[in-house]
Amino acid sequence: MLTKSGALVISLDFELSWGIRDFESIGNRNKILPTRQVVPMLLEMFKKYDIHATWATVGFLFFESKAELLSALPKSLPGYSNKTLSPYDSLLNETEFNKDEDLLCYAPSLIHEILSTPYQELATHTFSHYYCLEDGQSISDFESDLHAAIRAAEKYNQKLKSIVFPRNQYDDPYLEVCAKNGILAFRGNESVWFRRTSKRAAHRQWLRRIMRLMDAYVNISGTNAYPFPEAVSLPVNLPSSRYLRSYSRRFRILEPLRLKRILTSMTQAAQSGQIFHLWWHPEDFSSNITDNFLFLEKILVKFKELQKRYGMQSLNMNEVSHQVLDLN
Repeated sequence: MLTKSGALVISLDFELSWGIRDFESIGNRNKILPTRQVVPMLLEMFKKYDIHATWATVGFLFFESKAELLSALPKSLPGYSNKTLSPYDSLLNETEFNKDEDLLCYAPSLIHEILSTPYQELATHTFSHYYCLEDGQSISDFESDLHAAIRAAEKYNQKLKSIVFPRNQYDDPYLEVCAKNGILAFRGNESVWFRRTSKRAAHRQWLRRIMRLMDAYVNISGTNAYPFPEAVSLPVNLPSSRYLRSYSRRFRILEPLRLKRILTSMTQAAQSGQIFHLWWHPEDFSSNITDNFLFLEKILVKFKELQKRYGMQSLNMNEVSHQVLDLN
């Protein structure tokens, strides 16, 4: 039987440079390198509040070096029409990365820290930060990418059970490939129109961004909490409820509204026995680190209050899928 208690689900898109096409720029270096400090800090805070979280990790990060990565490439590489979307051109053309670039591109030590922290799930963000809806790639390319991600995780004695799609791009055929390869859960999109799956070049992308920004501070889309799924097809869809935007000095006067927006939604989820799924990227905290962690801690303190009052749980994506599938 499914639990009647609500649940806070946290998932993180862990990608370092591979989620950013222009990772060689100084600005992006300054954003990515502090992430190596942010990840252990997040793990310590999760440990302090007994938070279960899913770390959807790009397969490239599992390796120690470029040479090791090259030996594990998928059999079929995505043939994006927009060549700038692929990390493989620069990867194959560069003779070797320097030590600073290794820090931007590989993270085995951080993966070991995740695995050594209680209640953390290592999931996949695909092998190469794969874009499922972009022109030029194919289902077979995606399956080859997923196989490479599965093999990379096996190096750490891990079986991947959850996936977060880069840019939240997915469609039914890709989900079928995931199910065939043992994936039990994925993070779906909020149902509101400006959160739906789209290509990078989607019509009126600027309007979507404006609406997303406004929704972070003002209730436009509702709580986006939802009941535990009952009619199940694999993988189980666990939609996002809220993207945890990073602290902005420009909008600092609106910070109380941003916090209230999240805490109100969490409270309603706890009261009604629903799931509230919060997500972000570790690098989102790499600027204004203190402010971002103070904000997160307020959320987690509220969670502990809701846990005590309503029995709200902290669950990672794999744990939710097991409850849904009654595999406990």
